Amino acid sequence: MNNVTEVDCLLVGAGIMSTTLGVFLKEIHPSLSVELVEKLSSEAQESSNSWDNAGTGHAANCELNYTPLEPDGTVNISKALEVNVEFDLSRQLWSYLVKKGAIKDPASFINPVPHMSFVEGDDHVSFLKKRHAALSAHHCFHGMEYSEDFDQIAKWAPLTIKGRDPKQKIAATRIISGADVSYGSLTSHLLNYLKTQSGFKVAFLEEVTTLKRDYDKRWCVTIKNTQTGQTRTVRAKFVFLGAGGGALPLLQKSGIPQADGYAGFPVSGIWLRCDVQDVVSQHEAKVYGMASVGSPPMSVPHLDTRVIDGKRSLLFGPYAGFSTKFLKYGSWLDLFKSIRFGNLLPLAAVGVSNLNLLKYLVGQVLQTKKDQFDTLRQYYPTVDPKDWTLKIAGQRVQIIKKDKVKTGILEFGTEIVESTDSSIVALLGASPGASTAASIMIDVVGKMSPTGLLPADWKDRMKAIIPSYGESLIENEALCNRVRLDTAAVLGLHNQ
Repeated sequence: MNNVTEVDCLLVGAGIMSTTLGVFLKEIHPSLSVELVEKLSSEAQESSNSWDNAGTGHAANCELNYTPLEPDGTVNISKALEVNVEFDLSRQLWSYLVKKGAIKDPASFINPVPHMSFVEGDDHVSFLKKRHAALSAHHCFHGMEYSEDFDQIAKWAPLTIKGRDPKQKIAATRIISGADVSYGSLTSHLLNYLKTQSGFKVAFLEEVTTLKRDYDKRWCVTIKNTQTGQTRTVRAKFVFLGAGGGALPLLQKSGIPQADGYAGFPVSGIWLRCDVQDVVSQHEAKVYGMASVGSPPMSVPHLDTRVIDGKRSLLFGPYAGFSTKFLKYGSWLDLFKSIRFGNLLPLAAVGVSNLNLLKYLVGQVLQTKKDQFDTLRQYYPTVDPKDWTLKIAGQRVQIIKKDKVKTGILEFGTEIVESTDSSIVALLGASPGASTAASIMIDVVGKMSPTGLLPADWKDRMKAIIPSYGESLIENEALCNRVRLDTAAVLGLHNQ
């Protein structure tokens, strides 16, 4: 076989997931050979790009969909706690890299921005009050403030109050330990650090075309140069498919039985962006509202402070849409090419059982510019449309999979799909995504034990990177406080 190379680990997709995994692998086992391939010309050009996502350090501080109201009237905070401490793992990884000198300036990718929830109307105010009571009683959400007072909320987020009817029933929560993260900048930092490590290689403008198991159980991966058309082969002991929406088609090409029944539902998005500094300077928060009926979690409206390349801007949205592409720079045929005999029934079942979602997406697609600004006015009543421009967001592909009861279900989180021997792992799904990259990649590393690529003391090495590894920050208040105090100081964040 011509032009064949061998590596221990092959990572597909140069986004936040693959670069995070690459860092973990090289820190835990420096002698591993690792190659990363990306079909675009540089890293972080899809969903990891700083303008393709909201940059929220998702910690469930402000995202109301993580705290559902139960039939008995109580607020369930279990998912919020899970997401909250997952972000702590990311903070610990980033702090480790800053302390090590691998990332020189944390402000180049993370900045303190308060996280707020904002609601209107008696029912929503009642819910937010219950939510605040439930969350603030737990040490993970210590310091969360609540107010129904116009003057107080105006101090937190002036744009949300200016021009609003003072008789309107409103409420807000605020927590100062929130963050805005430029995931594109962070991805570049991680990749630049990896490039300094021996045994690491990155190749751009190269696309994986086939994946097959070889005679010795290695993965034989054919890679095509998108410019020249030339192909080469990489034989790898372990393959990670971290190509965002492109992971599902690659997983299907692998032929592993665990991929059977999986399908994808793509959702596109649009932002409104403001760079007018007179406006930007009046807002210092990420303000999340209530989701529309049937909307996917990443379509919850929010008005955000963004800090990208040292410049502050405002972002509002996203307005959801539908596209058959699985990637922003993908093909209109992506959805159709992903249809298999094994996922036809799950696809059909999800279509029938999610009519509210389809109705919501149709409504979003048909929105006029006036409709879009009417939505923004719910968060910024005196908005001037001339200050804002449209920005296309990254493409998200939601998971559809088999279900014994419903035949097929639609999931809005992320999911790891792996072969029996863990020699190939794919990451499917979307939100909260980048914020929990460290948590997800820690799970991926943990699944790699059967490959024989991890050293015997890998858990000790992981704990040197992630001090809370193997322990629960939800249950251990003292450890949680200690970790947050340390990472806040290193990363320049506020502590509750």
